[in-house]
Amino acid sequence: MLNISGIHEGFVLDHIQAGMSLQIYDDLKLDTLDCCVAIIKNAKSNKMGKKDIIKVECPIDALDLDILGFIDCRITVNIIKNDSIVEKRQLSLPKEIKNVIRCKNPRCITSIEQGLEQIFMLTDTEKQIYRCKYCEAKYKGKRRRRS
Repeated sequence: MLNISGIHEGFVLDHIQAGMSLQIYDDLKLDTLDCCVAIIKNAKSNKMGKKDIIKVECPIDALDLDILGFIDCRITVNIIKNDSIVEKRQLSLPKEIKNVIRCKNPRCITSIEQGLEQIFMLTDTEKQIYRCKYCEAKYKGKRRRRS
C-alpha cells in the first residue's frame, strides 16, 4: 500500500480524471512554486473508478482557480490548514479566462499585437462556448472532458 503523508498547510486537488494530473501540473505552473508537490496517479475511486490526486504544500493563493475550472470544473479543491480540511471548494466555469487558450482567428488583433492578452468570455454556459473579447471568434467546449 502506498502511503503519502498529510500536509500541514496547502491544498489537495481531488477527483481529477485519471491520467490528467501531469497536464494540470503544467497548466497550473506548479513547477515554478518552491514547495512540496505530490502527484498520485490512478488511485482507486468508488465514484470514478480511477482518479488522480495532486497534493501541494503551499498557500491556496498560488492556485489559479479559473484555469482549473476551465480545465475541469468537477475537480474538488480541499484547503488544508493545521493538518485538517477547513474548506472544500467546488469549481465552476469561469466567466473570463486570460492567456489559457489562443484565438484562432488570423485577423484578430491578438494575432498581430504580441503583448496583448488572450481574453475569452463565457457566452453560453450550457454549450461551454467562449468568445474572444476582441474579435468574437468562438471557442467551443473545454480543453478536456470526462467521458
